[in-house]
Amino acid sequence: MAKNTNLAGQPVICQLLSFLPRQIVDFCVSEHLSDRYYKTMTTWKQLVFMLYGVVTKCHSLNSLCKNLLFLEDRLTYLGIDKLPAVSTLSDANINRNSTVFESIYQQLLEHYKEELSPVECSFLAGQVDTGKVIIVGSSTISLFVDVFKGAGRNPMTGKKKGGLKIHAKMPLGGFVPALIHITEAACNDKSFLGQLEAEKGAIYVFDKGYVNYQKWKEWTEKGAYFVTRLNDNADYLVLEGQPNHISEYADGGVVSDQIIMLNPTKDPLKARLIIYKDPVSGKVLEFVSNMFDYSDSTVILLYKYRWNIEILFKQLKQNFELGYFYSDSMEGIKTQVWIALIANLLFSVIHRQCREAEQFVTIVNMAAINMCSYISLIKLVRSGRLSSLDRDLKIVQFELFSLNKGGLFQNSKNSP
Repeated sequence: MAKNTNLAGQPVICQLLSFLPRQIVDFCVSEHLSDRYYKTMTTWKQLVFMLYGVVTKCHSLNSLCKNLLFLEDRLTYLGIDKLPAVSTLSDANINRNSTVFESIYQQLLEHYKEELSPVECSFLAGQVDTGKVIIVGSSTISLFVDVFKGAGRNPMTGKKKGGLKIHAKMPLGGFVPALIHITEAACNDKSFLGQLEAEKGAIYVFDKGYVNYQKWKEWTEKGAYFVTRLNDNADYLVLEGQPNHISEYADGGVVSDQIIMLNPTKDPLKARLIIYKDPVSGKVLEFVSNMFDYSDSTVILLYKYRWNIEILFKQLKQNFELGYFYSDSMEGIKTQVWIALIANLLFSVIHRQCREAEQFVTIVNMAAINMCSYISLIKLVRSGRLSSLDRDLKIVQFELFSLNKGGLFQNSKNSP
């Protein structure tokens, strides 16, 4: 039988971490002095162990450390010759500042900016510069401890789970967020909007949770644009425009395209209001923007592609361990979130290098289940559909020696 040509010189976990340049980690460690008070559990080791747990979705720190035993000496490729005690890794999660992992993520994003360049949206080509479209969004992660203040009312029992919120900024057609901000779940979205520095000519697209008229007015004066949904309780005055005839939107389409004055009694802001009836669901949606010189279809399409960031959050939560946390400390929780973001970035790079030959979730699952395997992950992903020869599990020994006695599954009397 032909020799297996899919073997790599190192196991899958090392293949994955080969996409993380060690000089980036060393630079961030030096900048943040994150190894200053640690002798055994260095930042690099903590990153490796936590990355393994996040990708394989271990549900507890004890389970993570026990599963590391299956790697045996394979971690020596990474300069690790001793597995951690649960208490040692726990102390590192509690005491080490998570900003070092945030810095690693940002450096890694800069390193792979060409690999992760956004894909141009063909539906908007020629209408807007898609390279200047920025999507803003947030997602909440529930916690079992009240470390971060949870959102919503207190239940009748008086107990409420904590939660954290991930605020993200991502280019249209992008694969990973360019800016991440982690807060407690009770933090209002518009507070994150207030921290963004608008770029002239940029188009910011976000949902109606980011209501900040003052910020919208500042952006308009700077030459930046925004597209969002109008709140139901918004106060406005119509300045120009009349609704279209019902025959034009009965089966779906633009109901009206008007110029309005938002918040007319306090700090007025001139804006554009587009009311649109969805031809599929029949829902009537109200979009507000300061893009006066663009067609109504362009504004509607821009908001439609805002859902790309929701796909990112779904991808992050489904593929990496963010349901169970290995620490109940604030720094430990943030560390796990940043390492999940690093893992998402690394797999996004692999996904692009493989020219998207396989689904993202499939690549992550292949790596998670086969961390100990020496088979090349990228080569296997690129191979596509397996041939009959690839699926043949016969080995040379079966052909050389007689199988008259039968194996365990052929003869139940044979013991293992």
